[in-house]
Amino acid sequence: MYDKLMKCLSSVKEKTSFKPKAALILGSGLGDYADGIQVEQTVDYTEIEGFPVSTVKGHKGRFVFGYVADTPVVIMQGRVHYYEGYQMSDVVLPTRLMGLLGAEKLILTNAAGGINESFQPGDFMMITDHVATGVPSPLIGPNMDKLGPRFPDMSEVYSRRLQDVIRECAKKCQIALKEGTYVQFTGPAYETPAEVRLARTWGGDAVGMSTACEAVAARHMGLEVCGISCITNMAAGISKVQLDHKEVQETADRVAKSFKELVTEVVTNI
Repeated sequence: MYDKLMKCLSSVKEKTSFKPKAALILGSGLGDYADGIQVEQTVDYTEIEGFPVSTVKGHKGRFVFGYVADTPVVIMQGRVHYYEGYQMSDVVLPTRLMGLLGAEKLILTNAAGGINESFQPGDFMMITDHVATGVPSPLIGPNMDKLGPRFPDMSEVYSRRLQDVIRECAKKCQIALKEGTYVQFTGPAYETPAEVRLARTWGGDAVGMSTACEAVAARHMGLEVCGISCITNMAAGISKVQLDHKEVQETADRVAKSFKELVTEVVTNI
């Protein structure tokens, strides 16, 4: 896997010499965020030898290199999910690659189902912690010693310093910010009401199909991590209607402007 990662790194470096300081993974509703920055270069995933390609409809598949204000960033426009059939090591390969390209900080975004009954669709939740019991750890297998230790500490996956930055940015943008624990399951089926109750018992406030595994891989490498979920729907058993992806997309699109404003403020202040 390390050799595969190095091949991907070499492939990208053949196409760009851009050195990002921050990395951003775009979730639903933020897909076109990268189109509005000062773009220096783009690299399609299909141009990178051995790189996993997202099969989710509506997810672009490319890295965008450029500037958000004065901050050099690499943006993952379309992420890869475990439910697409990839090994977990492939799911987090893009995260590791962005770290090797120079990113020191990672901003994770996603669409999530609300478990906390005080939430409502359209809310933003800053991730303060996560539960990833429902998916395989990206660190299973031989340890990549050049990336990080065999048994990395996960006491502070989501940087407290960056949490303070996000709170201040939300105030400046006049955005009511929720906070909570994110629970990752495999998908692609939405969770059952019983699984949602289990997640709530675990202390979860929102549930989704990405993010936690990427955060673990990033912390293993020593990146400083933060995350924001857009609550696009209430989870099964809490919501009184059947869940579908159209509802998720509609809510994400409705609040996209505010989400982009918050993300821009965070990137320029971290």
